[in-house]
Amino acid sequence: MTANDLDRLTAQIRACRLCAEEPRGRPLPHEPRPVVVASTRARILIAGQAPGTKVHATGIPFNDASGDRLRDWLGVPHEEFYDPANFAILPMGFCFPGQDAKGGDLPPRRECAPRWRRPLIDLMPQIELVLAIGLYSQGWHIGAGRGATLGETVMNWRTIYASNERPRVIPLPHPSWRNSGWLKKNPWFETELLPFLKSEIRHRLG
Repeated sequence: MTANDLDRLTAQIRACRLCAEEPRGRPLPHEPRPVVVASTRARILIAGQAPGTKVHATGIPFNDASGDRLRDWLGVPHEEFYDPANFAILPMGFCFPGQDAKGGDLPPRRECAPRWRRPLIDLMPQIELVLAIGLYSQGWHIGAGRGATLGETVMNWRTIYASNERPRVIPLPHPSWRNSGWLKKNPWFETELLPFLKSEIRHRLG
């Protein structure tokens, strides 16, 4: 497994049209634009949900208000965040899935993770820490160890972190401003989890 292998796989992902050509269900409502940052050097994997409208338009992951909040949680500036030597960024769905009738983003497409996720993870054995953002990512990276709800899973972050030796996993809520109410109701997230998270990030960035 080499950097060339990862480059070839990433190129295949960026050319993917699985969800646009889905014959059995709901095809993607726009031209696919997979957004992924794979790396043979990064020790930290950000495992998110799926791109939103701004990320779809720019092709840059977390290039929106959610990204600003996430960078604040991690304690990293813009230039560190987008350095592939620092972070790999693999959402559960690589393309913007569209919106529902209320204007909210739809869940990540189901075609994406079964086709691409395991081969990508296998080509990045250097990953030491996974930030599992949101329900879909937590289901994949934590599995049976997650709680009945996202809040329960995030609240159990210490046990989840301790139970995975390599890579370690830290569950996080989505940094969307829609979750501001949850954050206010759970002050321990800011006072207990975020200091630990920042320390883990800094330790691995050097």
